[in-house]
Amino acid sequence: MCALGYNPDTEATFLPLNPRVHVSPTQLAWHPFDIPSNEPVDFVAGLKTVAGSGDPTLREGLATHVYTANTSMTQKAFVNSDGEMLIVPQQGALDIQTEFGPLFVQPGEIVVIPRGIRFRVELPDGPSRGYILEVWGSCYELPELGPLGANGLANARDFLTPIAKYEIRQEAWEVVYKLGGKFFASTQNHSPFDVVAWHGNYVPYKYDMTKFVNVGSISVDHIDPSIFCVLTAKSRDPTAPLADFLIFSPRWDVASNTYRPPYYHRNAASELMGLIYGDYGGRSDAFKPGSVSFECGMVPHGVAYEEFKAASEAPPPVMRISEASIAIMFESSRAFTITDYAWNSEKRHEHEPAMWDNLVDNFSKRKDEVEALLAKKAAGLRV
Repeated sequence: MCALGYNPDTEATFLPLNPRVHVSPTQLAWHPFDIPSNEPVDFVAGLKTVAGSGDPTLREGLATHVYTANTSMTQKAFVNSDGEMLIVPQQGALDIQTEFGPLFVQPGEIVVIPRGIRFRVELPDGPSRGYILEVWGSCYELPELGPLGANGLANARDFLTPIAKYEIRQEAWEVVYKLGGKFFASTQNHSPFDVVAWHGNYVPYKYDMTKFVNVGSISVDHIDPSIFCVLTAKSRDPTAPLADFLIFSPRWDVASNTYRPPYYHRNAASELMGLIYGDYGGRSDAFKPGSVSFECGMVPHGVAYEEFKAASEAPPPVMRISEASIAIMFESSRAFTITDYAWNSEKRHEHEPAMWDNLVDNFSKRKDEVEALLAKKAAGLRV
């Protein structure tokens, strides 16, 4: 076993005492990260950490990454000894060989690789880019459905696991381990994918996001965004998750007498968004597939003025939204810090606050109308 040294584009310690991480009180965004073209870069070498919280050696926390790769892993396997990885390809399919068998994962699908599982990534479509949500000290599971009952959101039947497939190859292999955020390598003279059979449920799995069963209001008002949760990872706090993985996919929007777009709001969670394909509104810039958008907890945000104005002036019809689009969100109850790689990237930019400059105080414009309604209410009259 030998140490590969420190990789400046990855990070695992997100405590503010670490000089390589930064705290941001404002909204941040990144244009799509470039896929290398001047040298071969495989999945492991292409890992770049954006933000996170905690530390894997404490078995508590999470990290968000992007990956940009142009080369398949040849006679090389990877083991994440720190945590469980949820991988979301955005461009280019991933043909993943695991100890349990193969998983072919395309944009629009996700794959979860549990801690300690060996795997190898081939790029059948050429250069690839995507997002990763890594959790430490926890694992992904389906959210509790509560009043929904047994079915809805991501159904257990739609998750797929590998069929055992082994290979006997007496060749030199390199196995790269990630431990405490550092990378180490060992060599062996046979394939690491020589498992002939398996049983149990500690296995890699994949999920097609187009099979998500969306839930929403069929009368008035909004339901909280927890209805978009595909998978969750519990924290030590029973009242708040360590991480939620949410998607925004095609669905009907039918609420009556309701301002349909998301309210202008502040929320306790940190939010990091990505776009797999299609369009996603409400951003101050062209939020393209492969982009990243970040809001820390308690930072106000919402849609652009034009969308607010259109939704306020005319009752919208029953309509499909997010058509031909899938956006994702990594959400956490924990505060994120931003890595040097992401902070210093030429792709970083701040949301343009001018998108809200035209917002006006419509409440004060109707002062007389409001006072008349309050007077009727005080008199016990029906409002």
